[in-house]
Amino acid sequence: MTMSEAVDLLKLWWAGVDAVRGDRAVARSLDSDPLPAPDRIIAVGKAAVAMAKPAAQTWPNAPCLIVTKYHHGADAPAHAHVIEAAHPVPDDASMAAGRALQEAVASAQPGSNLLMLVSGGASALAEVLPDGMTLDTLKADTNALLASGAPIGEMNTLRTQRSRIKGGKLLAGFGGATVTTLALSDVEGDGLATIGSGIGDAPADAPFDFAARIVASNAIAREAVAAASPVATQTNAESLYDDVTVLAPRIAGALSAGAPGLHIMGGEPVVQLPDAPGMGGRNMALALGLAREIAGTSGLRIFVAGTDGTDGPTDAAGALIDGDTWTDSGHDALARADAYPWLANRGALVKTGPTGTNVMDLLIAHKAD
Repeated sequence: MTMSEAVDLLKLWWAGVDAVRGDRAVARSLDSDPLPAPDRIIAVGKAAVAMAKPAAQTWPNAPCLIVTKYHHGADAPAHAHVIEAAHPVPDDASMAAGRALQEAVASAQPGSNLLMLVSGGASALAEVLPDGMTLDTLKADTNALLASGAPIGEMNTLRTQRSRIKGGKLLAGFGGATVTTLALSDVEGDGLATIGSGIGDAPADAPFDFAARIVASNAIAREAVAAASPVATQTNAESLYDDVTVLAPRIAGALSAGAPGLHIMGGEPVVQLPDAPGMGGRNMALALGLAREIAGTSGLRIFVAGTDGTDGPTDAAGALIDGDTWTDSGHDALARADAYPWLANRGALVKTGPTGTNVMDLLIAHKAD
């Protein structure tokens, strides 16, 4: 076995993901900095079930409401009320989830404590619309935003403006004593006001004590990848912030010029979609673009995937490519944003299932000596 073959990129990716799993991140936080016993636990986001587990185990008598993505509710605490909804485009279940969140927060008694557990995906999974706005309008606006390739910060600003529960508005209805928010960051800068469009943030001049902690992030995942690597890490940067058409040649050029070893990058690329796009996601689009850029190169393998285990509206996390992956039929797949079937046919698609976390994306590349 060559050293190149010995560097298992998927295993390294899992090392990063496991380090930021919702259950482990919350458990670490509770152990290191204990909280007031909550009278209610609310978990919302793709990693809501994993985040809720250690909290529900610690406080089994606290009512627990979980809002998460379809097919992510398995293994929830037995006493929890679980609502599954659509992502990335909200649906009727998202509206029901938003109302349930409002009711749970509003039911707080004076002197009570609330624990909020927030992870990425909350923006779509729960919503209460302002008067005069319909779900159809929200769906159309969301699809347009997704197709535009707008960065997540810009998207979440718009989401907050047209929501009655985002940007601190949900907790404005809390009448208890304390709120503690523990969050997994899926945004650049790890800002609580951006994670889930600020669904776990407090309003200005909140009439209750508020504390927030970021318990897992892309940086923590990347450090875990580096620590698990059997070869030297040459690059470790949160640099995946651009359109995939810009990133692919930039990354390929950097890897070509870089030293042998492991190169780790994190962040969240964007994709501008054509009319009637095919099937895929931003990680698959980036992987396909990289396959074209490194075609014919030996000794270079790249794995790029979403840490939540889902890339776009698909069942794949991303793709593993090398210098032999590309064929000219990929040009058409890139133009139509149809990377999923193309990568599947090339044996490059990677499916992991839900991971229990969501800290943006990881790109892990190994360049052999």
